[in-house]
Amino acid sequence: MGIITPALRRANTGNWHTAARWARMLAPRYRVRVLSQWRGEPLDLMIALHARRSAESIAAFAAAHPRRPLIVVLTGTDLYHDLKVDSEAQRSLELATSLVVLNELGADALPPRARGKATVILQSAPPLAPGRRAVRTFDVAVVGHLRDVKDPEAVMRAAALLPPDSRIRIRHAGGALEPALGKAARATERGHPRYRWLGEMPRAQARRLMRDSHILLHPSKLEGGAQVVIEAIQSGTPVIASDCDGNVGLLGRNYPGLFPIGNAEALAKLLRRAETDSGYYRRLQQLCRRLSAKFSPGREERSLRSLVHNSLQLTKRRAQK
Repeated sequence: MGIITPALRRANTGNWHTAARWARMLAPRYRVRVLSQWRGEPLDLMIALHARRSAESIAAFAAAHPRRPLIVVLTGTDLYHDLKVDSEAQRSLELATSLVVLNELGADALPPRARGKATVILQSAPPLAPGRRAVRTFDVAVVGHLRDVKDPEAVMRAAALLPPDSRIRIRHAGGALEPALGKAARATERGHPRYRWLGEMPRAQARRLMRDSHILLHPSKLEGGAQVVIEAIQSGTPVIASDCDGNVGLLGRNYPGLFPIGNAEALAKLLRRAETDSGYYRRLQQLCRRLSAKFSPGREERSLRSLVHNSLQLTKRRAQK
């Protein structure tokens, strides 16, 4: 089988990490290839990440092998943007034999006729013991490339709104995929020393940053199911996040660490509350500990293997008719 991802290892993106992790989970039972594009390689099943960016491979495989399983994994940009406006993404939805959404609200964003194809697979991360957190500062980690969709400017604006006596130190890891946002990050550093842009870093180092912080802040405008939120929870670090569906679909509608998308004032208030209100901070910790079982590698692996097994069995039954 093949896993198609438009971004390979060097891109250090969520799509790549999902593809690599799923390949490892499936490898004990199946021969798995991770490809950026399908060029006719022999596959009995395709898993394609991203309905729009993998649309060419999806269409070619469906045309060549119309009776073979074609699983399309829907990213945040698929669900909350491309499916509304892009004909190739819409065509991928039609061609898929199964759809995967990565948060518990994901199917709600699909056209009603496609919801029956959808399976929720929550991503995972191995648990880590809590790190060594600073005492004199209250450290907030932001892990995500500087792109408009990740809304790094909300973080920068919030940093400017924190009062002078705050102990909050914001450390932002991620490459400047949009150069103007890199310039904005440098300007924020100069004007507000509590904010520091660390640039791109290896995944293991970014996870240590999350583990050693008091809070993981995830301000995205849209998400499919953010791996960094899951990694923080599995590291014992509570989360403050925007209320986009992808975050709500992981954390829950009533999670008290959500703020309105792009609202820097509300974000600054939540950060300040986490810093100064020990009862609120403990509540975030407790809720994230309860959520951690949902994001165990074993659960993700069982869900993925079940979908693949059932898809292959259905193909066999159809062939026997």
